[in-house]
Amino acid sequence: MESTAQIYEGSRIPSPIPTVLQVDPDKHDLEDILTINFGPNHPSTHGVLRLVVDLDGEMVAGLSAVIGYLHTGFEKTMEQKTWWKCITYPERIDYLSFQTNELVFVLAIEKLLGLETPRKATWMRMCLSELNRIHSHLVWLGTSALELGAISMFWYTFDERDAILDLSEMVCGTRMHTRYFQAGGLAEDIPPGFYENARTFCKQMSKAVDEYEAILDANAIWLKRTKGIGLLSADDAIALGQSGPCLRASGVNWDLRKNMPYLAYDEVDFDVPVYTGGDVYDRYKVHMDEMRQSVRIIAQCVDRLEEMEGEPWIADDRKVVLPPRHELHTSMESLIHHFKIVTEGYSVPEGEVYVVVESARGEMGCYVVSDGGPKPWRVKFRAPSFVALEATATCMRDAAVADMIAIVGSLDGVMGEVDR
Repeated sequence: MESTAQIYEGSRIPSPIPTVLQVDPDKHDLEDILTINFGPNHPSTHGVLRLVVDLDGEMVAGLSAVIGYLHTGFEKTMEQKTWWKCITYPERIDYLSFQTNELVFVLAIEKLLGLETPRKATWMRMCLSELNRIHSHLVWLGTSALELGAISMFWYTFDERDAILDLSEMVCGTRMHTRYFQAGGLAEDIPPGFYENARTFCKQMSKAVDEYEAILDANAIWLKRTKGIGLLSADDAIALGQSGPCLRASGVNWDLRKNMPYLAYDEVDFDVPVYTGGDVYDRYKVHMDEMRQSVRIIAQCVDRLEEMEGEPWIADDRKVVLPPRHELHTSMESLIHHFKIVTEGYSVPEGEVYVVVESARGEMGCYVVSDGGPKPWRVKFRAPSFVALEATATCMRDAAVADMIAIVGSLDGVMGEVDR
């Protein structure tokens, strides 16, 4: 893990509890402290997050996060479902990075099964994962700018976001929560017209990112409200377990797609954006550059996928993979296989695996344990949003309450993923 930044001396991580900033009686007169609630239903909390904030005038003197308002019990629910039915759950944990969450769980199943997937499925998964990364970053950018007063940015970003959802709909019929990734490959072949539309989107997106930066980079209010605030040094970021844009904005060059390649990331050309300021502005710049790099990867995926026309998109393992739909009308054996997989599921060999991917928010990990039956015995996700939230107290040290929305927003947390 390469680190180059020296943003401040020493550590700003609160003590004794790293995630709770307690009021220091040596710095603040306790009689002047005003305790307020930020959330849980504040329009800027991106879900349902409650921060208990101690204010000394305009400055934040203490802060603690209260979570659990969006607890859905996804992990325990998955342990009651078959492996086949579970695939729809991870994507709903982080509803912005749904495709990546689906991917990490499917990869975990395939690892336990020892199942090889066709290369066409691998490249299509990579293409859709990068489209989903842009989708997530666009929502982050639009809402972050909106909260700081740049309302028009919200409409521009949602225009491009809609184009990505159009591609999702073209592939699998739904705009979100696609269930397109299956154990063994893809649910369906890539539809005609997808490559052309994807290329059109790449051209549109490259131009759009330039336009976003033209709007924001010369905006004095945006610069004043993002530069030099919410500082997080490289050492503190590593100590707090940060990953993704939060870590790379603090000067740490770490990206699982480069450092621990999966899918076919070691076969495509792309750069890992790294900034050294560790503030809200540099987190914004990392997001912008990552969208450009995702466009590069998507373009290379489309080129490679076009060369695979006619190749299989899913493994031919009838014990795990649904038979082709046309066989259901002519083959009783195929009909029985279809019925048994959907109703009873398939068995996965006994064992445990931990699989990680680079989601839009950082390291997304999935730990699953199988007892050899048709249901997972244990499911646990390593959610980057939860880890990012742990850096809130450090980033808010010596910050003004007016900057809290910009700082908390820049950590890019999704509360569905935090609470699970």
